[in-house]
Order: sequence, then structure tokens, then C-alpha cells
Amino acid sequence: MGRANEATIAMRIVIDRPVVGVTHSLQTKDNQPIDAKCSAAGESLSFDFPVRIAPGPKFLGEHVRREGAERRFVYICIGQSAGDEASPWTRRMKIDIHDMEQELLDRALRGGIIEITVSGTGKDGTPACATTRPIGWRIA
Repeated sequence: MGRANEATIAMRIVIDRPVVGVTHSLQTKDNQPIDAKCSAAGESLSFDFPVRIAPGPKFLGEHVRREGAERRFVYICIGQSAGDEASPWTRRMKIDIHDMEQELLDRALRGGIIEITVSGTGKDGTPACATTRPIGWRIA
């Protein structure tokens, strides 16, 4: 439950050009994959989730992880990490959210959805993993 000085916004992560047939999912704070999806023909995958915002701003919620005092990020699980035991991949994408522009945050607080797009395929043709920089931020 949030505190009086917190607000909740909607966020969406879009995985552009995911590797076909590889399962992706959000990861909860207790390291569980949820909302698993797989691209059948290279179509984008999207994951919607709420984020609480406290003064600072500080990003909080079931899917928000932290590193140090400021860094906040969301994990996207891939392959076995996403619950597909038959997958040859056991990976995660770490997508930073703490460094978004204030204008996006302000618009989300008025009801917009912050949409973050990341590439789902690495330079070597395998599923993108590790810290994955967004290729686009927008209000949907």
C-alpha cells in the first residue's frame, strides 16, 4: 500500500524485434517471472505494470529493483529465467527507469503511460541481455 505522498503511474516496456520463439517475462521483486510472452514471428512484446512515485523522485513497486541510493530498474527475464525450461537461454535485461525525463513523468502523473522501447535482439543475433539501453521513450 502506498503512502500519502506517493502517486502511481503506468509504465510499459516494449521489446522490439525479440528473437522468435524465445520467452520473455517481467520479474517480480522476489525473482518470479510473470506475464510470460513469446514472439511467434518477430512481433514486438509489451509488458504493462504500475510504478509508485515518491518525492525525489523515487521509483517503487512490485517490479522495481534498486542498486544504491538512486538507480532503479526493471528486469525482463528471458528463456529459462522467464519460465521456459526448454530454452537454451537463461538471461535477463536490466532496464533503467530512474533517469527518465521529468516531462515524461509529469505527463504520466496526468494519466499517460510511459512507454520504454528496447531492442530484443543483441548485435550477435541472440536475445539482448544485461543493461539494455532504451531506444525510445514516449507517452502512449
